[in-house]
Amino acid sequence: MIYLNQAKTRQVININGYAVEMSHISKGFPGVKALDDVSFTLGQGEVLALVGENGAGKSTLMKILSGVYTKDEGEIKVFGQAVHDLTPKRAQELGIAIIHQELNLCSHLTVAENIFLGREIAHSGLLDDEKMNEEAKKVLDRLNVSIDPAAIVGSLSVSRQQIVEIAKALSIDVKVLIMDEPTSALSAEEVEELFGIIRKLKGEGCSIIYISHRLEELEFIADRVIIMRDGRYIASKVFKDTTIPEIISCMVGREIKERFPRISCERGKKIFEVRDLNAGALVRGINMELYEGEIVGIAGLIGAGRTETTRAIFGADPKESGQIFVDGREVTIRRPADAVKAGVVLVPEDRRKDGLCVKLSVRENIALPNLDIVCSPIGSVDRKKEHKMVDETIGSLDIKLPNAEVDAASLSGGNQQKVVVGKWLARKSRIVIFDEPTRGIDVSAKVEIYNLMNELKRQGIGVMFVSSEMPEIMGISDRIIVMCDGRITGEFSSGQATENLIMEYATKFESKYVRKQAV
Repeated sequence: MIYLNQAKTRQVININGYAVEMSHISKGFPGVKALDDVSFTLGQGEVLALVGENGAGKSTLMKILSGVYTKDEGEIKVFGQAVHDLTPKRAQELGIAIIHQELNLCSHLTVAENIFLGREIAHSGLLDDEKMNEEAKKVLDRLNVSIDPAAIVGSLSVSRQQIVEIAKALSIDVKVLIMDEPTSALSAEEVEELFGIIRKLKGEGCSIIYISHRLEELEFIADRVIIMRDGRYIASKVFKDTTIPEIISCMVGREIKERFPRISCERGKKIFEVRDLNAGALVRGINMELYEGEIVGIAGLIGAGRTETTRAIFGADPKESGQIFVDGREVTIRRPADAVKAGVVLVPEDRRKDGLCVKLSVRENIALPNLDIVCSPIGSVDRKKEHKMVDETIGSLDIKLPNAEVDAASLSGGNQQKVVVGKWLARKSRIVIFDEPTRGIDVSAKVEIYNLMNELKRQGIGVMFVSSEMPEIMGISDRIIVMCDGRITGEFSSGQATENLIMEYATKFESKYVRKQAV
């Protein structure tokens, strides 16, 4: 990912007092000690990065600060004032706002209606849409962005929706802004725009807590970094005085020597082929092959058609034309059930929406797509088979959870991703397609996913993955396919590929199909 060139010259501002002081905070849930005696401070006008593995307690700590959770023990001060019985309303009154990783907007309402939700401007008992649009525009102008206050939020891109969230916070005179994984679904250009807004807010004296697993981003915005592990405070470091490897070591409690592990396997026979696949404007004339013993990465900018291609292959979206072959045999895939039966499975980009039943237990999520395996001939679930499958899946992927009966919604992002992967691996699938497999998970969990992909590769299972992270594409792929404007514009072996070369082919808009034979 490419960011603004301002990082090297950015100076840490003088911090005059604390915006937030949290002392000896503890919080427990049934069977889990989420926070254990955590203390930290946030300076006025400071951008503080809060990092740690999934399950480290970052989100729990921030939910306490924003009034969503109640602490069991400890003390909180906001601008020097001790605060008791903190609630979301009280936090808002103090100028504390949080932007969650899953955006909290009403997609059917306008931008202005979302900004003033719960604080609507009314006249004579009727909503004053004109006044709300006028006030919303003032807030948006403050961010130097051009968004129509009357636009329906659901029609906006994710990056625009995040800006609406920020505008919503500014409308309550935010003094402390918490951002949880704000760039997980943004392009490089959108990230630059967001960073510009963060710098502007910081310049106006706003204090920002920034949670991200993309540690390379921190160089461009963070003044200081606080590291958590297993619900405990580990360290606080001035960012310019530390390094990414030092931060990772503190996060995981050990040194990760290889962030992108890759194994060498002899390339075997062709096991998967797509011929002339067409499905809407963003899937045009797609031809690709996959061989045993290789991992193929699909690169491109947001809107290139990568996700649309995987969904068309899997049968989640209708195809106009094209052929799909598995082990040399043509298969007909009209819906996901056909793909699963053919041994082709998809780990989707939005795991919570498309990959999990979050209100069901982990056991049920793993067993649900595998009922044909765990059911007896008369149709009843063989509990012994089911528990064996679930236990093996949890153990092989090291899914961290109290027991298999907890709801999937209660797991960290990384462990949710493992459940999504695990349910397909349980049925010995032939082709596994990952769409943004490491989005929103920590460094250590990413390495586990990479190792999992390597193990599938070792077993002769075809692995294909979409990623917006250039280091990931280049670090894990044996072969890289580049898409732009709904077409494949380039194909390279890992040895051929450079970041500049990939970006060149990722910006070949409206080009004809071009294919470079990988060496």
